[in-house]
Parts: sequence; C-alpha cells; structure tokens
Amino acid sequence: MSVPGKRAPKFPLRLDDLGSRAKVARTPLAPVSAPLFTSAPKLQAAAAAARSVLRPQRPVEHAHVDASRRVAPSGVGMDSSDVRARMAQRLGAAGVSNPAVLSAMAIVPRHLFVDAALVAQAYEDTSLPIGHGQTISKPSVVARMIELLLGGVSARQSNSLGRVLEIGTGCGYQAAVLARLASQVVSVERLRPLHDKARALLAPGRPGNLRLVYGDGMRGHPPNAPYDSIIAAAVGDKLPAAWLEQLAVGGRLISPLRQPGSDRQVLMVVDRTEQGYERNAFEAVHFVPLKSGLVA
Repeated sequence: MSVPGKRAPKFPLRLDDLGSRAKVARTPLAPVSAPLFTSAPKLQAAAAAARSVLRPQRPVEHAHVDASRRVAPSGVGMDSSDVRARMAQRLGAAGVSNPAVLSAMAIVPRHLFVDAALVAQAYEDTSLPIGHGQTISKPSVVARMIELLLGGVSARQSNSLGRVLEIGTGCGYQAAVLARLASQVVSVERLRPLHDKARALLAPGRPGNLRLVYGDGMRGHPPNAPYDSIIAAAVGDKLPAAWLEQLAVGGRLISPLRQPGSDRQVLMVVDRTEQGYERNAFEAVHFVPLKSGLVA
C-alpha cells in the first residue's frame, strides 16, 4: 500500500485461513454489474449537489481517527463515470498506456474505498490513510504496477493476469481493480480490522472471482499456488522465498523493495522462467513496511 452462465456467488466472501486446502476454480472473469460499479447522473448535477451536501474537508492528519470509526463515504458528486474517466485520462497522459488498465481504473469507484472526510480527494493522484497505519495507494502507482504485471509472459499470452495473489488487501480498492483483469484474485491481509473493512466495502459489488484471506502475507497463500501474477503492497528488505516458490513458470511478481544500505525503495519485477528468476528494478516508490504475523 503506497505510504477488478452461472450467477456469481453472493457475499459474504469465502474466508480462508492459511491452513485451508480449498481450491479456486479457473473461471473466466465475471462481469460486474452491481451498484458498486454503476454510473450516476451527469457530473454537473452531481457537482452542484456536492457543493450543498458535502461537509468541509478535514485535515489529512484526522483521517486515521475517522477511518477507525468506519464512517461510510457519501461519494456525493464523486459517483459520476465522468470523474473516473478524467482520472484515467490523466493516468494515460502520465504514461500508463495499457487500455485494459485504464478501463479498469475508469470503472472502479475509488471514492467508495476512502474515508468520508477525504472523499473530495479520492480521484487525486495521492495516497490516503485508511486507518491502522496503512494507506490506499496512489492511482498512478496502482495502474503502473498492474501494467507491469500485464507485461509478463503468461499475461501477454492470455491477455489476462490469470490467477493473482495480492499481498496486502488494505481497503480492497486494488483488489477490485485486479478483479477486472484476472480470472481469479486471492488477496491476503494480516490486519483483521482491514480484512473486515475490505470485505464490507467490496460486498455490494460482488466480484465473484475475488477471494479475501485473513492471513500472513509473507507466507503467500500455498493452497491456491501457483500464481500467474503476484503483487505486493508493502516493502521489505528482500522478497520472501514463499512468494518466489508460489510464482508459476511464465508468471510475474511485482513488489516494492528497499535498496541495501538505504531507505530508497524501487519497484522490483521478477519473472520466473524454466531456468530460474529474472529480476529488473524500476522507478522509486514509497510503501508501508512489510510485516509478518496476524493482528486481530
């Protein structure tokens, strides 16, 4: 976290402890048409309503307190598809070129995943606190990391992220974007309050190909390995061996990584081949620390 036939199954989402051996079926991406992802009236009318309804913006330092109260964001004036489309256009102008990524970013309503006090900043390119010392990543970072994932061998061949492992569910926003581009997403969160929060926020959208796991992300999620794509939202000094072991041949892993002897962080991309692992470092980033163990 920088510092998207048969009816899809209904919520609550299936919760798996790391000891579970349940299998995730390889099913095609289910279209999401529930209210969470629907469009609203024209921006002009919504913006007018927002000016009369939204409470004054509160300072960022108050966001952790607000998030802990789990105040549901109103989203007034923010639920127009035009707002999300303009964010996607800005991402494109900033260098994100994959049309599937831009489309997913334009569909998932980020304002529903932020605190009510910060909803006016939902579509700015900034990370925002979500409580418990964590943040929702900047839209540009989410888009960039997913675009890099789609550059892996398996992803290029299938035009899909395939089976994805996300380390660090947070509030669930990135998981919702990933679900638009993958056949299956398994998202692991070690902080029970955030796991529960993400489950509640994602419930209205019912992404049938998304599974939320309360577990230690440093161990990955062995029951459903191997994964075609692995994405981490926290930075460590090295990549856990479990992640590398659970990456399929032809798959790609992306994670922030702290550089030896410094506080500098970069995006590290790892491709698994028949011969081993190939690593390439990309731009500098800033993420919260990667930690082990469960927090109830």
